[in-house]
Amino acid sequence: MSAEHLLRALRSELDDGGLSGSFLVRDLHSGAEIGIEPDVEFPIASLVKVPLAIATLERMRTGELDGSARLLVEPGRSSVPGPMGLMKFRHPVEIAIDDLLYLSTSMSDSTAADTLFDLTPPDQVAKILRSLGLAGITVRHMMQDLVETPAERFDPGDVHLAHSLAIGAGTAGRGHHIAQLDVTRANSGSARSFVDLLQALWTPSAIPAEVAERVRMLMGENVLRHRLAPDFTSDASKWSSKTGTLLNLRHEAGVVEHADGQTFGVAVLTESRVPAINQPGAEAVMAQVAKRLRDQLRMA
Repeated sequence: MSAEHLLRALRSELDDGGLSGSFLVRDLHSGAEIGIEPDVEFPIASLVKVPLAIATLERMRTGELDGSARLLVEPGRSSVPGPMGLMKFRHPVEIAIDDLLYLSTSMSDSTAADTLFDLTPPDQVAKILRSLGLAGITVRHMMQDLVETPAERFDPGDVHLAHSLAIGAGTAGRGHHIAQLDVTRANSGSARSFVDLLQALWTPSAIPAEVAERVRMLMGENVLRHRLAPDFTSDASKWSSKTGTLLNLRHEAGVVEHADGQTFGVAVLTESRVPAINQPGAEAVMAQVAKRLRDQLRMA
């Protein structure tokens, strides 16, 4: 199937699944790529934890931070929800900065991420990204700001109403009446900007080798593997990634390394028109579309 026909078919599949999004798959060795609206900007939710890890590790490399230094994290310091990690702790705990990186990146622990943001605020993270030649990703706020959406104002049984508002309250130019979904106010990026970041982490770049190696390791240990991982993981491939989720947004950015040496950067940022919290069908469509884009490059 030609690339043109494939893209037309995949757009139709996304539409049938109630999804739209920014997709890009790139061969990290040859630079060949294929995508769907790869430059459309989205709020990035927990994908920001990768830039945060890069900035934190760069400050550790230069001696500004000591990775072994322990920080006291009090229970309830953050109302950021999550299925695991410090949000579930009931007692004060001391954790080393280096271990907070694991919790934040590999377990997507937003309390750990905000503890790291206390050390390296969003504007400093953005500055470090620019110094390393990484453009297109805007870092404006901490994770705590993501829990101030309409979803927190509804009873658990009515949270779907917040999703309905998220779907219908967008404005022209990617703005939104919900600040966390407004690309002019939220942490934001596109599929292209995240594939560029992945390229810089997996191939020689301005990111120091020891920083890139540690981020690759953290992404390889990602425990959230329900989205793209089922379609990119096998005995002959390794999938390293980070997910991001907020209201009707579902994202993932990662790298699949094949045993034959082929390596592909994959970034998928989507929004759903379906007002439901759990959408396994949407997760499956995202993965299938990304995999077929990768397959098209492998056959080229």
